[in-house]
Amino acid sequence: MSQSIRVTVWNEFRHEKTDAKVREVYPDGIHHTIAQFLAADGHQVRTATLDEPEHGLTEETLDQTDVLVWWGHMAHQEVADAVVERVVRRVWQGMGLIVLHSGHFSKVFKALMGTSCDLKWREAGEHERLWVVNPSHPIVRGLGEYFELPHEEMYGEHFDVPTPDEVVFISWFPGGEVFRSGLTYRRGRGKVFYFRPGHETHPTYYDANVQTVIRNAVRWAADNGGVAPTYGNHKPIESL
Repeated sequence: MSQSIRVTVWNEFRHEKTDAKVREVYPDGIHHTIAQFLAADGHQVRTATLDEPEHGLTEETLDQTDVLVWWGHMAHQEVADAVVERVVRRVWQGMGLIVLHSGHFSKVFKALMGTSCDLKWREAGEHERLWVVNPSHPIVRGLGEYFELPHEEMYGEHFDVPTPDEVVFISWFPGGEVFRSGLTYRRGRGKVFYFRPGHETHPTYYDANVQTVIRNAVRWAADNGGVAPTYGNHKPIESL
C-alpha cells in the first residue's frame, strides 16, 4: 500500500519504568522507538500503553487503526478482557495485528490462536541468526538470505501455535535450538504476523533489519482485501 497507514503501537511500558537496564536501552519506551521509525515512513502513528484508560485502546482508537503493533511481557493478565475482546473483534473485521517477542503470551494472541502459545526460553544474551525461508514474501523485501542479532533471548521449539499460513523466518541459536520466528495467520479479514526478536534489555528495535521487517509487515498487514462480506439472512439476487 502506498498511502499512509494508520498504525497504533501498543506497549505495556512497565519494564522501562522499573528496570534501569531496560530504561537505558529504551528511555522513552519500546513503543516510542518503534513509532519513530514507522512515522518516518509517512504513516499516521499513535502509541498506547497499559496504564492509560482502557489501555489506550478505546473503540474510537481501534476504529481509526489499520494496523496494531503489540509488545507485552510482564503484565499480560492486567489487560482487561473487554479490551481483549475489542481488539480481537477488530482483527476479525480487518485490522492488521503485529505481535512482537513475548507478546506471544498476550491474551490477544492466545485468543486468536486458541492454543497455549508456550515455548522454550533462556535469557543468556545469545547470538541469533534469522534465516529467510520464504524469500518471495513481501515481509522480507530488502533483506538478504539471513540476518543476525548479536544478543537476544532464546526461544526454542516446540512453539505451541496452530500451523501458520506461512513461515517467513526460522531462527538458530548457539545452544542448538531453532524457532519459527516469523509466522503469518489470517483471522477473518485481518492479517496477523508474529515476529520473535525484541527482548527488552537488548537494542533489537534499533537494528536496521528488524526495522525493515516491521515496516514491511505493517504494509502487508494493512492490505486486507476488498469489500467486507455480509452475513445473515439474505435476499436472493435472482428471481425465485
